Amino acid sequence: MKLTNYELFQVPPRWLFLKLETDEGVVGWGEPVIEGRAATVKAAVMELMDYLIGKDPLQIEDHWNVLYRGGFYRGGPILMSALSGIDQALWDIKGKHLGVPVHQLLGGKVRESIKVYSWIGGDRPSDVGAAARAVVDQGFKAIKMNATDEMQYVDSYEKIDRVLENVAAIRDAVGPYIGIGIDFHGRVHKPMAKILAKELEVFRPMFIEEPVLPENNEALRDIANHTVIPIATGERMYSKWDFKDVLKDGYVDIIQPDLSHAGGITENKKILSMAEAFDVAAAPHCPLGPIALASCLQVDATCHNAFIQEQSLGIHYNQGSDLLDYVVDAHVFAYEDGYVKVPNQPGLGIDINEAHVRKMAEIGHNWKNPIWRHNDQSVAEW
Repeated sequence: MKLTNYELFQVPPRWLFLKLETDEGVVGWGEPVIEGRAATVKAAVMELMDYLIGKDPLQIEDHWNVLYRGGFYRGGPILMSALSGIDQALWDIKGKHLGVPVHQLLGGKVRESIKVYSWIGGDRPSDVGAAARAVVDQGFKAIKMNATDEMQYVDSYEKIDRVLENVAAIRDAVGPYIGIGIDFHGRVHKPMAKILAKELEVFRPMFIEEPVLPENNEALRDIANHTVIPIATGERMYSKWDFKDVLKDGYVDIIQPDLSHAGGITENKKILSMAEAFDVAAAPHCPLGPIALASCLQVDATCHNAFIQEQSLGIHYNQGSDLLDYVVDAHVFAYEDGYVKVPNQPGLGIDINEAHVRKMAEIGHNWKNPIWRHNDQSVAEW
């Protein structure tokens, strides 16, 4: 079997899909994208595909190494996201060719389903109590919210109190045992992150996420020494090498690699297994589309330390198009009692609605994240 052709589809709300074709008619789908840089990743995929056309798609490990190591300059969000989507599509082809789900090729399932959480509150958290109650009423057992809006290196306790009020509203609305993930989103610098982490303990959050920017991961030591709340990070880390130091340092409790950013299925299976050796849990990052989610579920199925999965249904970014719009059978992601079952169909386990993909690609998107500024007009972290 040989790879013969590929197509890229930039589709709303902010996604990029890749279709790989073979001379035997087996087709694979991947989701290579960086939110806000879809066109740049698209160009990177085109460069990498020059090597793959004519090759045997089943030799995934070798292709991964060539696409990664074959460039003198490597890694980072763009190149690794391009590689991620290609890798997903190759696994989809291999599973379909052999008539088995990808998780069977990774060693088989350790679970039949995995807990999922739902986003609430938008970029600037508001009305979070009512929103949390609504998703819990839908059956979710965990939610996640952005903690703050703009926050300076050293800022007002008024902003701290606003965060605490929001989390208190959620806890009051949903009771003591619903999981609450609080995403600092890299908006908070170390001085304020230490205060927030300590003050939030009373609400017993499930985790705090990206309490500082990943380039400041050394600050996790100080934050960990100030709180008992589990610390999660990893959505802006792109390979096993990026995760090596945070695992070795021992201040992270949950890793959150993104299967569309951190090397796809091949690399993330290794990253999660590395984390297991450090007794660190995994909650893969996935505010993206159905191909990314299906890829996550295939890896989650095989990794003992995966405990919860992010998903984008109803997320504030998905205006006009949502997760289920691009799949033929929406029941493949049927959430029940806060869990989703691992897909057992061949490949990634989903059937993409190609006609809808083509229709929406004609509309396309040019999604960019907002640029925020502090009151003094200096640029703020979004």
